[in-house]
Amino acid sequence: MSTKKQILIIDEMHPSIIPLLEDAGYHVDYRPEIQRAAIMELISQYHGLIIRSKTPMDRPLLERATNLQFIGRAGAGLDQIDLDYLAESGIQLHNAPEGNRDAVGEHAIGALLSLFNHIKKADLEVRKGIWDREGNRGEELAGKTVGVFGYGNMGQAFAKKLAGFDVRILAYDKYKEGFGSASIEECSFEQIQREADILSVHVPLTPETREFFTLDLLKSFSKPIYLINTARGEVISFDTLNQALDLGILKGAVLDVLENEKFKSFTEVQKQEFQKLANRENVLFSPHIAGWTFQSYEKINQVLVHKIKNHS
Repeated sequence: MSTKKQILIIDEMHPSIIPLLEDAGYHVDYRPEIQRAAIMELISQYHGLIIRSKTPMDRPLLERATNLQFIGRAGAGLDQIDLDYLAESGIQLHNAPEGNRDAVGEHAIGALLSLFNHIKKADLEVRKGIWDREGNRGEELAGKTVGVFGYGNMGQAFAKKLAGFDVRILAYDKYKEGFGSASIEECSFEQIQREADILSVHVPLTPETREFFTLDLLKSFSKPIYLINTARGEVISFDTLNQALDLGILKGAVLDVLENEKFKSFTEVQKQEFQKLANRENVLFSPHIAGWTFQSYEKINQVLVHKIKNHS
């Protein structure tokens, strides 16, 4: 093998990642087809690992990575990585939320506007020769209060793009303060519960945020809201969504992420609850693509390699 530091890429990446890493002085093995057993067999040879989300980075795998100096996560979420083991072992972790935050912000707004204006329903009807103007009367975003739950890269990008829509923006982050501005009101979660018409979720999946949005919590909002979730589906269950929609606590939902995104592994209860959601016209789905644009695919590489060069 080469005397250069070795990097193994175990997921599909934009092809620009290879020359970017080679220019930074690394030898790259691009193996997007590789499966867990082979990774565990080979991982001790590598100084760096580039991943998406195919393979959990748990302790049994990481214990084999005896020469590993860093992991590069092509994306934002870290919920499949044993962060405690990395800290114990001195393995650096780089992720790239800066690479897809603009994509997430645009998608969240686009999907909300589509829901408000019945774009999907109206399009399907017109294609069938149905010209129903009254049944597709829209809802305006202007004048509404939007709560942003989590003010990291994604929440900030969403709020920045939203600022031109003549809305009031309330932002809450349990772990940040002093980020308010002329267009963003920093606030408590309780204020969002009192005042928001729309809630957009931008938090990572942690033990604290898993199933954070219970029916009781949603009942404590002072008025019915629209929910946007482009973060992690596990923060709210199918069952909670259905109950809140049935009770009118939720007026509608934009869901780019689901409690379980592997349809074939649904439990019987999940199948039933998902089908209820799928039958609703006031729910808009997409397959975890909010951050998945042609531009973000390449920008993530640039962000990752910059961090690897500067910190590894």
